[in-house]
Amino acid sequence: QVQLVESGGGLVQAGGSLRLSCAASGSTFRFNELNMGWYRQAPGKQRELVAALSSGGTANYAESVKGRVTISRDNAKNTVSLQMNSLKPEDTAVYYCKGSRWPVNYWGKGTLVTVSS
Repeated sequence: QVQLVESGGGLVQAGGSLRLSCAASGSTFRFNELNMGWYRQAPGKQRELVAALSSGGTANYAESVKGRVTISRDNAKNTVSLQMNSLKPEDTAVYYCKGSRWPVNYWGKGTLVTVSS
């Protein structure tokens, strides 16, 4: 089993920045074996991918956040982070951390990000 705990959410004004972190623990897989990702779910909408970072270091971003968001991982600390800049009201959502190694997916409980206009 792998446990994921997100932190860093909060209320920020449009144009501001936030850094989300996800700490992994557990013994099923080594952290560096996991593909990691950040997803978000806004009220009334489906959960969507924000950014992903493979175990090999390849990053992918949703078009809506490209240029504003950076995903990174620290395998020594078992953490993955999401630096978000130039935040917009439409970025308001619960942000979830996901770790996966086929065929298993692990999810955190989420952290709320609210961007005020």
